[in-house]
Amino acid sequence: MRKIGHVVTRPGRTLGDAPVDIPVPQELETVPGIPQNSKDVSFYSREYPLQRQQVEHAADTEWAHSVGTDEMQEYHHQHTGVMEPFYPLMNRSGDLEPTGMPTGEDVTELIKNKARELGYLDVGITAHDRRYVYEDRRNHVKYPHAICLALEQDYVGMQSAPSMSAEHGHYGTYEIQAPMGLQMVDYIRSLGYHGQVHGPSNHSAATIPMFVQAGLGQLGANGQLLTPHAGPRCRLQIITTDAPVTYDHPVDYGFHAFCQICQVCVNRCPGRALSAEKVWWRGVEKNKLAYKRCRPVMIRYEGCAVCMKVCPINRYGAKAVMEHYLETGEVLGKGTPNLEGYTLHPEQSGQYVVGYFGPGELPVFDAKFFDIPKGTRENAALNELVKAVETEDAASKPPEADEALLKFRDRLRDIVHGEAVSDSTMF
Repeated sequence: MRKIGHVVTRPGRTLGDAPVDIPVPQELETVPGIPQNSKDVSFYSREYPLQRQQVEHAADTEWAHSVGTDEMQEYHHQHTGVMEPFYPLMNRSGDLEPTGMPTGEDVTELIKNKARELGYLDVGITAHDRRYVYEDRRNHVKYPHAICLALEQDYVGMQSAPSMSAEHGHYGTYEIQAPMGLQMVDYIRSLGYHGQVHGPSNHSAATIPMFVQAGLGQLGANGQLLTPHAGPRCRLQIITTDAPVTYDHPVDYGFHAFCQICQVCVNRCPGRALSAEKVWWRGVEKNKLAYKRCRPVMIRYEGCAVCMKVCPINRYGAKAVMEHYLETGEVLGKGTPNLEGYTLHPEQSGQYVVGYFGPGELPVFDAKFFDIPKGTRENAALNELVKAVETEDAASKPPEADEALLKFRDRLRDIVHGEAVSDSTMF
């Protein structure tokens, strides 16, 4: 039996449930939250500000609509129809005036109780760290405090990932979360204060750093927030406010060290997109995701989410996982088909691998599989022009050369004067 370093007590899964005690083995203790160098975080924020996925990777976002399975594309159309009315409401929420009279008293517990009453799995409060705000949203965020809200995604569907059942659970959670966030804003306004909802889909900032700071979890090796009850199986949302609140503090759940022992998500990733070793990135110590190896799998295979599915904390919860480790020194479920097995269903082109992959088995993809449009839409248009120039006969200069240049010009016009990047991040 290993020695317990400390015990973390969290509220139960639903309002009214008994608190849950999570024992953290002494050998897994590191730091509350995540190791970071604040000066480096500030430097990168100032010199290399974060971009939204819809901006930094807009090229593959457009490409994805033509690659997902027919069923995925049909569901995307349905989901977009549900979500579109909420985007303008969420974007304008910060402009609404309070409806009640402020008392000046701390309203932390009122807000947390309301969130749990509505059905959020967990809630924490911290400062809204502007270093993580996306460059094109910096003038959008109005208020200084961040109410961090985690909504649990369907458990049963998630265990079948990659699958449409898991995707319905994923995006169905967004469809529940959007109106819940607006209800929270209305409640804060009734207390006499402003509230501004950020997410789902149309986030104003990278959310995970603030959730970690608010004590709601730690960053996992899969690049996702690991929460104590549901692991990475939560959808995140922030409401900024000027209401008088008390900040929570980061917590050491033991996940930072546990992930280095576990490594199930790293070993089971179909695209080999997760790094086994931690690196320092933008001032934070983390397992860095290789986006270019993750994205092609996620788009072609029903959202993938294998890294979420195979996380022991997703399947069993932190309490059971840590108790098992204390007793045995082993990772609960590791090496078993129940935790590690997954099936890749046929993708649209019919060119790539399908079938069941059990522990120790991984799909193999050729280089062409990972060759997708990269960067912004402007980057992708320029890359197409470069390819055309590379394949032309410079001596004869065929008419196609001018045609490629004109196509490039027309594409840039479409980008500059056409539709803005959608708030939806389904693809």
